[in-house]
Amino acid sequence: MKTSMLILFTFCSAALFANDKYKQAMQTNIQAIYKAQSTEEIQQAVNSFERIGTAEKSKWEPFYYASFGYIMMSTREEDGAKRDALLDKATEVLKKASVIQQNDSEITALEGFIYMMRVTVDPATRGQQYSGLAMQTFGKALGLNPENPRAMALMAQMEFGTAQFFKSPTTSACEKASNAIAMFDAPPSADPLAPRWGKETALRVVKQCQ
Repeated sequence: MKTSMLILFTFCSAALFANDKYKQAMQTNIQAIYKAQSTEEIQQAVNSFERIGTAEKSKWEPFYYASFGYIMMSTREEDGAKRDALLDKATEVLKKASVIQQNDSEITALEGFIYMMRVTVDPATRGQQYSGLAMQTFGKALGLNPENPRAMALMAQMEFGTAQFFKSPTTSACEKASNAIAMFDAPPSADPLAPRWGKETALRVVKQCQ
């Protein structure tokens, strides 16, 4: 009996240690992406996330953040073809996250973010297709979690840009941005790996509304 208890204790201790190492590695690289000043720094974090994801096959967060990193790199890229290539990579790794964690609001919101960035490659020819996909996907993300501030902020930005393009009222977009800020100001998730990004997007829209 004592031997069995010792084996169980050893197993549980090893599992807890492995989980702590996973969280520590994830938090280090998440902060690296948030604080990155260059594409090279983001790429290093993305490489780490993909390695972690390969090792931790039941975890969706590494692939989520790898996808987020590729999107962040695309925002720094001026060449349309290269931006598309980065967004292709973002889509590829996000699909891995969605296989592990299905019907997740954060993953869905990030998918919408990719569509939104596709528009920026060539707004004149892509606006109708990808704007609609982005808005539909943000709506789905909010359906999964009505309190997801990132989905609300991105929807506000997409709606504001579309309204400006067509010279139509931005009232609805401005309201969504204000709602997103309120969501961001609510107590955050206790999960240290939960996404924290996006408030700057809502603040930027609100500033344009003034």
